[in-house]
Amino acid sequence: MSVLASLGLVPVINAAGTVTRLSGGIMAPEVAAAMAEASAACFDMLDVQAAASREIAAATGAEAGIVTGGASAALLLGAAACLAGLDPIAMNTLPAPGAVREFVMARSQRNMYDRALEVAGGRIVEVGIPDRFSGAGVRDASVGEIAAAIGPETAAVFWVAQPWSEPALAEVVRVAHAAGVPVLVDAAAQLPPLANLTAFIEAGADLVAFSGGKAIGGPQASGMLAGRRPLVASALVQMLDLDLPDEQFRLPVEFAGNEMLPFLPRHGIGRSCKAGKEEVVGLLVALRRFVAEGDAARGARMLARLRAVQDAIGERPGAEILPGPTPLLLLRCADARAARQAEAALRARRPAIHVNQSRLRDGVLVVHPAALADADLAELGRGLAAVLG
Repeated sequence: MSVLASLGLVPVINAAGTVTRLSGGIMAPEVAAAMAEASAACFDMLDVQAAASREIAAATGAEAGIVTGGASAALLLGAAACLAGLDPIAMNTLPAPGAVREFVMARSQRNMYDRALEVAGGRIVEVGIPDRFSGAGVRDASVGEIAAAIGPETAAVFWVAQPWSEPALAEVVRVAHAAGVPVLVDAAAQLPPLANLTAFIEAGADLVAFSGGKAIGGPQASGMLAGRRPLVASALVQMLDLDLPDEQFRLPVEFAGNEMLPFLPRHGIGRSCKAGKEEVVGLLVALRRFVAEGDAARGARMLARLRAVQDAIGERPGAEILPGPTPLLLLRCADARAARQAEAALRARRPAIHVNQSRLRDGVLVVHPAALADADLAELGRGLAAVLG
């Protein structure tokens, strides 16, 4: 009996994408092998994170980087870095409110993941009225409104990366830096395209959070925080196990060395955000693989999966492949009610089939190829054909 069977775990067919609630994606064999190799030895975690910084800096163009226990953990640590810097007294007070605790952001970019800023001790200040989303008009937050909201209590400006995000990041960076505050970017799910690994740093962002377990293909419980060295160093210190005498602690040169830290704080607000040696090594191998494969080869691999599903479904009116950095298969139903019924019927099958629910309101089932196993493609097609008639 397999280990999974002995635990009573039954795999599902994940056509929803690399979503956390469905355990993310499927790691490449070389990533799993790297994690197994790392598990067979012990390391100084400072050395492990220094290696991570070198790899992340090379891939993103940032000064430094660390691996965290997911993108939300990277946001929490990034927020903590903006709140405390390299001041161990300030680190020790988090999450208690300090004199500088506000994160300014466009109201249209609010989302359930920005709670990470509040967990670190921050307070979100919303700017602008997103009329373009409500249908009442065309306006969103302006860069002038963001500039006006920055004051003596501002720790950072927070910007959520989406193709439709306004104001543009470069404009936000300009006004934030003019006021002397950093910009923290949530780019958790903004890969591919590959260019986004460097785009936000090139636009001037001070810290950028990425998911490691989505398109990069690393362990599900991994993320990256990349950016300016002092801020990344602060995030690292607030995640590390610091149970050692001050004189034994050494901050590697990748994080600017010990001269930037007068004494050791207590374990930081981000202690629970740690990544183990296995997650760090697995993510770094996945990152190398992601960069080496490139957008064209990755897109062709995703497209081949969708075409295999199409072949298994057979001819169906209203089915189309939507091109993009990650192509998607759209299956149109009669209306939203029919789409919801079909989605529920797919989940009731054995094995359960989960499709992407982002367009159910439009009456459309979406097949996302990133987390599909090749062995599941024919069964997915058969299940869709049976449910859709």
